[in-house]
Amino acid sequence: MFTGIVEACGDVLEIVHNQKNIHYYIKSPFLSEIYIDQSIAHNGVCLTVDEIKDDRYRVTAIDETLQKSNLGNVKVGHRINLERCMKMGGRLDGHIVQGHVDTTTLCTGIEDKDGSWLFTFSMPHEGNKLIVDKGSICINGVSLTVVDPTEQSFQVAIIPYTYEHTSFSQLNKGDRVNIEFDILGKYVLKNLSAFAQMGG
Repeated sequence: MFTGIVEACGDVLEIVHNQKNIHYYIKSPFLSEIYIDQSIAHNGVCLTVDEIKDDRYRVTAIDETLQKSNLGNVKVGHRINLERCMKMGGRLDGHIVQGHVDTTTLCTGIEDKDGSWLFTFSMPHEGNKLIVDKGSICINGVSLTVVDPTEQSFQVAIIPYTYEHTSFSQLNKGDRVNIEFDILGKYVLKNLSAFAQMGG
């Protein structure tokens, strides 16, 4: 379980393809605190540490994960958002994030607002039912608040701290991002759909 509050950015040092899987070797500022079998969100995707060596650790994305996320587009030299799982008893500064990416979508616009940035994204499948104005959404592992959703798009505002301390500073128009919808919204939608099918 995560909160969508990025701890640091990691550097992708090496990428190795193994059948349909991809191994990513990551350099992290908190490498000394990482251990084997630990869950870490990488651009919002929960992956398990399976090797630690020298100045890097390794995680593996299987085909299912690669099909549902943007990890297949990651290249050596890219910076990715990292978050370790939340501790019980800590403050939930973002919102409840599982690290299970629902889909991807495209960044369609970036506007410099003279002190902040407004990012526009195309509305993903199921988005019109799950994305609401002022609701929570997780984009590349970052917990954000939705602004002005329409049938075709939605926006998020990025403050300077988030811009400087996440990979949003490297995001360009046309880039594909990971989306995890708010888990509470998904449960509500599922139960409302089931209720409607029962004729309620």
